[in-house]
Amino acid sequence: MPDKITVKAPSSTANLGPGFDVFGLALNAFHDEVTLTRQDSGINITTDGNIPTRPTDNTAGLVVKNAKRKFKIRDGIKIDIKKRVPAGFGMGSSAASAAAAAVAVDRLFELGLDSDALVELAGSGEKASAGTIHYDNVAASVLGGFVIVRDNPLSVIRIKPPQSLRMCVAVPSITVPKKKTQASRSVIPTMISLKDSITNLSSATSIAAGFASGDSHMIGSSIRDVIVEPARQHMIPGFASVKRNALKAGATGVAISGAGPSVIAFSEKGADMDEIAAAMAKGFASAKTRCQTIICKPSVGAIVRG
Repeated sequence: MPDKITVKAPSSTANLGPGFDVFGLALNAFHDEVTLTRQDSGINITTDGNIPTRPTDNTAGLVVKNAKRKFKIRDGIKIDIKKRVPAGFGMGSSAASAAAAAVAVDRLFELGLDSDALVELAGSGEKASAGTIHYDNVAASVLGGFVIVRDNPLSVIRIKPPQSLRMCVAVPSITVPKKKTQASRSVIPTMISLKDSITNLSSATSIAAGFASGDSHMIGSSIRDVIVEPARQHMIPGFASVKRNALKAGATGVAISGAGPSVIAFSEKGADMDEIAAAMAKGFASAKTRCQTIICKPSVGAIVRG
């Protein structure tokens, strides 16, 4: 067995509009890197990011803690986290660290976990950040590509995205609350109409069909959410302008990235992504908000670094 291992895991976007808590897509916009090193005892965390270092409050730390208990690992583990995914902005920051830690502990102790078991282990770490376990972001970060999460029992379907798919993520420069995920989930309606349910189901199945058939245009044009987006958009300054501008500039679809406040525009190879990025920035500027824009593509999942 090795004494040390490093794993790099990508950022991700969840929901893609109507696929709430079911869809995830790995993005090459950002990555987190986690290094696990054997030590005599305990779990110690070091990081260059502004994140908790107590194992039970850190997604990577909680993954390691859960793995030690479940698989009866006696060795201590030192965790070093290089944070590159912005925390709290709907880019799967906590999931990237959890995914990297799950893959790293599997390799370090030669556990031989399959894909679903890795996702389940990574998901157990999300409780440290989100308060509850969600698998959409961690599944995308672990496995890469587009994922569909089925629960009870957990089973993840992975589909390779079309090579022509392009995205632009706009990350606004705003202060997000510490319990942002809980706050953003609290505004979602608990009762929805049959009409809205059918609309979102139709859109979600069309997105899945777009990925399955390799049709980037179908993916973007199917992103229509009449349930969660209307309830959350007030939490993002200038959202309506950002979305409208991106569509006018050539985006085929626009969604809140995960729980926000980042906004993601979908398009395809050949589109003027710089123009879409500028249009999204102008949308945020209309609400006196600056943003960072990142043009990106789908990513592979967590990879072990030599």
